[in-house]
Amino acid sequence: MTTNDLRELFLDLNVKFDEELKKYTNTKTGGKADVLAFPDSIEETEKLIKIAKKNNVPLTILGNASNLIVKDGGIRGLVVILQHLNQITVDGTKVTAQAGASLIGTTRVAAKHSLTGMEFASGIPGSIGGAIFMNAGAYGGEIKNIVESVKLLTRNGEYKTYTVDELDFGYRHSRLQSEDDIVVAATFKLEHGDIKKIRERMEELSFLRASKQPLEYPSCGSVFKRPAGHFTGKLVHDSGLQGYTVGGVQVSKKHAGFIVNIGNGTGKDYLDVIHHVQAVVKEKFDVELETEVRIIGED
Repeated sequence: MTTNDLRELFLDLNVKFDEELKKYTNTKTGGKADVLAFPDSIEETEKLIKIAKKNNVPLTILGNASNLIVKDGGIRGLVVILQHLNQITVDGTKVTAQAGASLIGTTRVAAKHSLTGMEFASGIPGSIGGAIFMNAGAYGGEIKNIVESVKLLTRNGEYKTYTVDELDFGYRHSRLQSEDDIVVAATFKLEHGDIKKIRERMEELSFLRASKQPLEYPSCGSVFKRPAGHFTGKLVHDSGLQGYTVGGVQVSKKHAGFIVNIGNGTGKDYLDVIHHVQAVVKEKFDVELETEVRIIGED
């Protein structure tokens, strides 16, 4: 399908054509998307999905493009970034956030209403949709512990809802990783708490994150899952890999679990660093490091 064909299909919608994805990804890497859309509502998201389905256009959902690496060849078909789906509402002890709302922003809204249970996520970058998809967690907390239900949109443009028990949550896992459904909103069940204590805990975790993580550089957050019985950062550190660099991408000197873009790094640079780290850790400690970050697109 040509660019002109795609222009006809997505006429009058908020889309860009042949757009460099590195403008939008947290790693600042990634080739072009044939069509890049930023829907302003769930209804517009539904419309985009139905157009793609009807016309056999490949569809990729990026959430807000944080915990992923897009390869340099880009992504064919329609790419949807949900960052404009960012409404957050509170009803008693329940907080409902659309998929594109930031996780950090949602924790702040919860705190404003003196709701506790979400503080652990106050320093996690990324969107609500991505947090559900990955069962995001930090500092002893996980999304699965506070989710009540998730609203989904199928690739056929139909809606359904999963309860927390239906999401098959595990360590950095949900059933959504093996299905094609798209998160459009999630409801969290929290508890009333002391606003002063909530804010103190959030400030403490934000300080820990800023002091330990290389926030001064673009990155995708934690690259590898924690292997059973080990800490990823320690394995990488003990392998002497901190500072290892390919092109513009480097194993962080500040936090061994992060790989950062220190200057015009590419998707290939990222993959080369990842593969090298995996090979060295395997050789030295016989431990397989499995990527937590999503790696998508064409070479």
